[in-house]
Amino acid sequence: QVQLVESGGGLVQAGGSLRLSCAASGSIFSINGMGWFRQAPGKQRELVARFVTGGRSIYAGSVKGRFTISGDNAKNTVYLQMNSLKPEDTAVYYCYAIQNYWGQGTQVTVSS
Repeated sequence: QVQLVESGGGLVQAGGSLRLSCAASGSIFSINGMGWFRQAPGKQRELVARFVTGGRSIYAGSVKGRFTISGDNAKNTVYLQMNSLKPEDTAVYYCYAIQNYWGQGTQVTVSS
């Protein structure tokens, strides 16, 4: 079955950048069905970015202009480039794929 393996989380200073990766294995038909969520302590899991058919992406308003989702079909991998990070971006970031597949989560901590 589908497995999602995340990497790239860590500690970064405010204003810095981080790149998350999610490598999918198994019966993934397309990375177009993948994206990123995040969950901060005491808060609901929220959409960060996801692909939408038609060659476009959707972003949470709080990250739009700072984060970019991209993918490599040959590697079956999705990336999240995070720039100009803010302390408010601190959360566990989860890769997902349609049909309710989720990665284990990777911690992103932004210090001020």
